[in-house]
This record gives sequence, structure tokens and C-alpha cells, in this order.
Amino acid sequence: MKHLKSLFKEQYNPENFFLIAGPCVIEEEELLMEVAEKVSGICKRLSIPYVFKASYRKANRTSVHSFTGIGDVEGLELLQKVGKTFNVPVTSDIHSAAEAAMAAAYVDVLQIPAFLCRQTDILLAAAETGKVVNVKKGQFLSGESMKFAVEKIQGAGNEHIILTERGTTFGYQDLVVDYRNIPVMKHLGQPVVMDCTHSLQQPNQTSGVTGGNPQMISTIAKAAIATGADGLFIETHPEPSRAKSDGANMLRLDLLEELLEKLVELRKVAVKL
Repeated sequence: MKHLKSLFKEQYNPENFFLIAGPCVIEEEELLMEVAEKVSGICKRLSIPYVFKASYRKANRTSVHSFTGIGDVEGLELLQKVGKTFNVPVTSDIHSAAEAAMAAAYVDVLQIPAFLCRQTDILLAAAETGKVVNVKKGQFLSGESMKFAVEKIQGAGNEHIILTERGTTFGYQDLVVDYRNIPVMKHLGQPVVMDCTHSLQQPNQTSGVTGGNPQMISTIAKAAIATGADGLFIETHPEPSRAKSDGANMLRLDLLEELLEKLVELRKVAVKL
């Protein structure tokens, strides 16, 4: 876990879980600053190492009419500004091998979307930047099979890896979380994160907008801490109903502090068991 210490620097706290959180997509600077200020303040008080997350572009949208971003460079520049303003690492997902070097110039962690976790060229390109690479487990994969993603990144000379569980496809319009995947992936020697919001998506809606089940975020997060997750991924927005992406499964920003307080207490118990 040496790369976590390097990533978080003075924030690093091996006694607590770490948090990756922010709005799904970059909508405007004001939103980013509001969320980053609120979440970084909470995390500092609770001694939770924090990575700010927002996507500079959403390449995987159900409808061609869905919002995808404000522009790649414009979005990445705002992410970099957030990191410098609040002294936190920042992350965004990439969608092709060609984007890896571009994004790496602005962010600290490159996130590989679940649908792309087997794409060798993307994994290698991300690895070759030297940045931390967070690979989301595909909805169609077992925890055991993520060893191949790890081997690809390590084979490119990068040991800075995070693995994220985000649920498994269940039928056409739902996901379920198999918590066995958390200890299974931890056995691969990498920190494991639970994506508490995307695991509650209800995809393939006929409306062209992905649904969600945000009232279960607390349940997913508590179970993840109890089963040994090293970190949590939570997308949050001041007004999820007005969010331009994934609003149906995001946590309302004003609910985050109380949830994190409970999770910190749960973590203290879990590490003793």
C-alpha cells in the first residue's frame, strides 16, 4: 500500500478507510468548488484520506442526447484547480489509450471504467504514465479475474494499482453486490474500493436515463467496511435531481457527513474483528 501513502501524503491514515467522492461529471466550476470544499472539510475533520472525483467527459451514456462534458481540456484544468485549491489528489476516468497521457498531466489517479477493464491498450497506456491506476471491475467479471488487469499494469512497470468493486449485472435492469469480491481482490495485493453509488444503478431503462436506488447507499457502504474494503467511492451532488449525469444513484451532499461519521465508527470496530 506504499502508493497510497505517496498519493495522500500528509492526509494518509492507514487506520481509516479512504474516500473517492465528487459529482459524476464536471458541469461547471462552481459545482466542483462547492462539493470539494464541503467534502474535503468533512474528511479533514474525520481523518479520512480524500480523492476528489469528477469525469471530464462521459463517453458511456445511454442516449446520444445525454450531456457528456464541457470539453476535455477545460474539464481537466478545473480538476487540476480543485486539487491545488484544496490540496487533495484528483481523479477522472479515461476512455481510450490516447487519453491516458493527456489526463495524466492534470490528475493523480487514472480511473478505468468497468466496461473497459479488459482493454489491454488502455490499461497499458494508463500504467505507462506512472500514475495510480484505479480499475473498476466489470459488471460481467468475477473478482478472481481481475488478476489479469493487475498483471497487465504490473507488466508495464507500474505497481500503483487500486481495484474497485461496482456490482454485477443481474438481469437486464439491476445490479447486485457480491461482497466475496472484496476479500478476493484484496488477495491480489491491491487496495480495494467499494463503489457505493454505481453499484446501485438500474441500467437499460426505456427512458434512456439510467435509474438508481440511492436509499441503499448507506447499506452498501456499511457492508463494504464490514467486509474489509480499504476505500469507498461515493458520487455526490447538492441536488441530484438536477445533476447532468447519474443523478438517480448519487448521494445528496448534505447527507454525506452523517454517513461518514457512522462509517468511521464502524471501521474502528471492524478492524478489531
